[in-house]
Amino acid sequence: MSKNDIVLRTTDLTKRFKSGEMTVDALRGVSFEIKRGEFIGIIGPSGSGKSTLLGIISGLDTPTSGTVEIDGVDITRLNERKLTRIRNEKIGFVFQSFNLIPTLTALENVALPVQFAAKRKVNPHKRARELLDMLGLGDRMGHRPTQLSGGQQQRVAIARALANDPAILVGDEPTGNLDTESSGMVMQALKDVQRDMNTTVILVTHDMGVAGLTERLITLVDGAITDETDDIRTATGTHFAVSAD
Repeated sequence: MSKNDIVLRTTDLTKRFKSGEMTVDALRGVSFEIKRGEFIGIIGPSGSGKSTLLGIISGLDTPTSGTVEIDGVDITRLNERKLTRIRNEKIGFVFQSFNLIPTLTALENVALPVQFAAKRKVNPHKRARELLDMLGLGDRMGHRPTQLSGGQQQRVAIARALANDPAILVGDEPTGNLDTESSGMVMQALKDVQRDMNTTVILVTHDMGVAGLTERLITLVDGAITDETDDIRTATGTHFAVSAD
């Protein structure tokens, strides 16, 4: 594996919180590498540190110790201005609750990150149209979030996360508010993104059906990695399916 194949590397990550007189170790020495274009699931019981880990590798939180490298840059050493640029250019976010702006159309929601990019490389609305078309929403561009189903809103959120062509797309329970059919459509959209754009996708999920559709699982228990496997389908059942091609 060449150095350029590694898009994300964590080394001995720890995160410690104070709760009154108690100290809580949310992460304990977490180290792993993720290659460009991989589809990764992060699973574990409630309180295992999944969301804490996702926040740190996304640059939304800082570790107590350890490092996070994205494309060879240690983001734990960056000032807020440089970190904001990394988040805008290298990382796309998909949340459970969609977080779309209700007064904007699907097209306007997706175009927004490009309009705020420090170095705009494409026309915002042209980029938004391309992404919405790719995700099967070409006939929904003028609709506002309240006029879209939950699955459609999440696909708009995915398009928005991809607007600046990030190296990594991270999702915190992106199917958590969706029914089975909508979840399948969102997972298919993420698989298409991985295949067509060579985007690294990292999902935190509690749904083993979702986990079973990723390529590799990282399991956290009590803030530490207990298992990593790429033989997921022998260990998990799927609640829905996506196409293989």
